[in-house]
Amino acid sequence: MEQDIPRWLKLDPQSAVPPFEQIKQAILAAATTGKAAVGTRLPPVRALAAHLGIAANTVARSYRELEQAGVVETRGRAGTVITSGGDEAREKVGAAADAFAEVVRSAGLSETDAVAIVRAALRRA
Repeated sequence: MEQDIPRWLKLDPQSAVPPFEQIKQAILAAATTGKAAVGTRLPPVRALAAHLGIAANTVARSYRELEQAGVVETRGRAGTVITSGGDEAREKVGAAADAFAEVVRSAGLSETDAVAIVRAALRRA
């Protein structure tokens, strides 16, 4: 079963980011960069949880939230697969970035301040 777990799907135990969020971010990054092509099957929830040493509910939450975002789709016995949602997610983030940039400009903030605000928000998430 170990060989079924992609190398990019791992946790950083030193991170302040919760494990479910680390899993979500890793899968989203793989989907948007092409590391995991559309149709790529993700490891079963229990197998990934055992591999990472975390509760199955933690992995299930990640998969569920990614499914709600349109990044993955659960197909019953066929498992959970990457969908074209990665492109959709990237589009949503791009649109949000455009809106944020407009707010930053209208508020008169510097690019450095805006990036610091985004970094702080990502760390809180």
